[in-house]
Amino acid sequence: MRMESIGCGQRSGSTFFSNTECAYFPCHKGVDEREFNCLFCYCPLYVLGPRCGGDYRYTKAGTKDCTLCTRLHEGDAGATLVKERFAELADLAREDVGPVCGDAQDACGDGRQ
Repeated sequence: MRMESIGCGQRSGSTFFSNTECAYFPCHKGVDEREFNCLFCYCPLYVLGPRCGGDYRYTKAGTKDCTLCTRLHEGDAGATLVKERFAELADLAREDVGPVCGDAQDACGDGRQ
């Protein structure tokens, strides 16, 4: 199926994708719909918390609310921003998560070492 047949726009390369048929399109206000980029529908910078660089707030329940943020949806700028922050995101994946199953501490609890 061609992307145009389902209301999607794509530019050369892989830094822009727009799904105008999405029930939530546009999910953030303030971006020209012709330039609205859906490539990062779920923000990979969310996990950076206050270091994400976006326009966010925390709700009374303590949840990060990014509804006012448009940075990743402004044309091709989102891909550049994620690339700039990729090392920081990769560091999060490398953080100590505790003992690993099969290590000397027997994290599995079943005697495997």
